[in-house]
Amino acid sequence: MNNKHFTIITFYQFKKNFDKFKLSLELKNFCKYNKIKGTILIADEGVNGTIAGFKNDVSNAVDILNKYSLSNLNLKFSFSKFMPFQKFKIKQKKEIVTLRTKYANPEIQTGERINFKVWNDLISDKKTMLLDVRNDFEVQMGSFKGAINPKTKNFTEFKDFVKTNLTEHKDKKIAMFCTGGIRCEKASSYLIAKGFRNVCQLDGGILKYLENTPHAKSLWKGECFVFDGRVSLKNELKNGTYKMCHACRNPLSLKESNTKKYIPGVSCPKCFNKISYKKKKGLIERNKQISIAKKKGTYNRYITQTVTDYE
Repeated sequence: MNNKHFTIITFYQFKKNFDKFKLSLELKNFCKYNKIKGTILIADEGVNGTIAGFKNDVSNAVDILNKYSLSNLNLKFSFSKFMPFQKFKIKQKKEIVTLRTKYANPEIQTGERINFKVWNDLISDKKTMLLDVRNDFEVQMGSFKGAINPKTKNFTEFKDFVKTNLTEHKDKKIAMFCTGGIRCEKASSYLIAKGFRNVCQLDGGILKYLENTPHAKSLWKGECFVFDGRVSLKNELKNGTYKMCHACRNPLSLKESNTKKYIPGVSCPKCFNKISYKKKKGLIERNKQISIAKKKGTYNRYITQTVTDYE
């Protein structure tokens, strides 16, 4: 990848014993100094994050994580002409992926990791129960054919889905997948603790599969939601077609973004009748200030930036 692109890494590791305070301070200082943007979550159970910047700077950030015995980060790389984040932040959380249960310890026990090379064969087997553990709006944008949609609004609802729909299938082969692997890691640990005997997960998640599987051989249908400014990705990690409504933070399909109710930065069909006049007025004013900043060439964090803007 040439130097006209930002390098984006997604990473996570379940690990309980590391100096969270020192790591947080060192990462905060390094990333802000080197204009790295994105979000890193640090909790008692480990780390989880997505950051973007110049290739060497991002690599050095990984080196900092490695210093704290975080060397199994499930790294996934992608690239973008535009900076996909507006700012950098580190958050201290109770969990790096929220499930709120004592019946999960991914550092000790998880399902079998299935490499993307053999994933197609596994999910083509009719005896395999294929389970998408992402939230409903993500599944609606794209998934593997035949996958079960738990129709959850958030990951904590996965426990209720298991109780209601899976308790009679503890001997069945269950194959799970999510965006980057972290939700599957915790979900598989939870299932095993609950007595499920044949649990596996897509190693590296959908992103690793899309990165390494040619479009002609891919069993993925649709687009994959990502938690940054790119909004969605397609096969071979090509940019998707979805846009983000900056008023309600919902992803929009091409059909939804081509309606009269979609006003960039102000409203969309999903929120047009829900947003007050006062808020719409404020959003219109914000867009006006962004436009002025663009014309003057001054900084505004809502303006999409390229590598040239960083130099």
